[in-house]
Amino acid sequence: MENQRLLYENFTGDPFEGLNPTDATKGAAQVLDWAYETYGESVKYACSFGAEGMVLIDLISKVKEDAEIVFLDTDLHFQETYDLIDKVKKRYPNLNIIMKKPDLTLEEQGKEHGSALWKRQPDQCCFIRKIKPLEDALSGAEAWISGLRREQSPSRSNTNFVNKDNRFKSVKVCPLIHWTWDDVWDYIEQNNLEYNDLHDQGYPSIGCIPCTAAVGEQGDSRAGRWQGSSKTECGLHTTGN
Repeated sequence: MENQRLLYENFTGDPFEGLNPTDATKGAAQVLDWAYETYGESVKYACSFGAEGMVLIDLISKVKEDAEIVFLDTDLHFQETYDLIDKVKKRYPNLNIIMKKPDLTLEEQGKEHGSALWKRQPDQCCFIRKIKPLEDALSGAEAWISGLRREQSPSRSNTNFVNKDNRFKSVKVCPLIHWTWDDVWDYIEQNNLEYNDLHDQGYPSIGCIPCTAAVGEQGDSRAGRWQGSSKTECGLHTTGN
């Protein structure tokens, strides 16, 4: 495909619209090649280090071994998540993994907004500890990569390979949109990739400790997030495809 540089301001649609990928990566490798060829150092991958994240890290390392990976370190993650990041750093020593923290520590947030904000106002907590930090991390970035898959939930079912992201005034690249949960795990097993130990304990989607629970086999892969509330997304992906 001819290189086509898309910017937020002149976004005209997904250049891969209509693509029916038949390769082993279901188009992911082609889309990543295009993203790094098109945007170079300006593209960043915002990674939660879930199962999809491990797949994308491995695929990205084959395209750009020193790619910038941003992890939103809310100070509320499971120890298993931090342990996994240490393993990734050892396996891919050339990757530039940035641990992006919020402006407020948990103690400062408690003093300003009250304790356990995630229980009373989870959207506000997500804004302080995830959305605002990613806005800062993506400042000046023309594009960013996300591990969204259409199968994950109804709210993600219309995600394209390349999207106009109004939330972050950027172009959002989603290479794994056609992957199933089985595809993700097949790739992890075939390539002997590390993954979060919590996946073996009934956690399909892993976020902050207070807002993540183990689930049964029923439901989509987002089940277990913000249980007992109507909230299904932290806000990073709710405005802008």
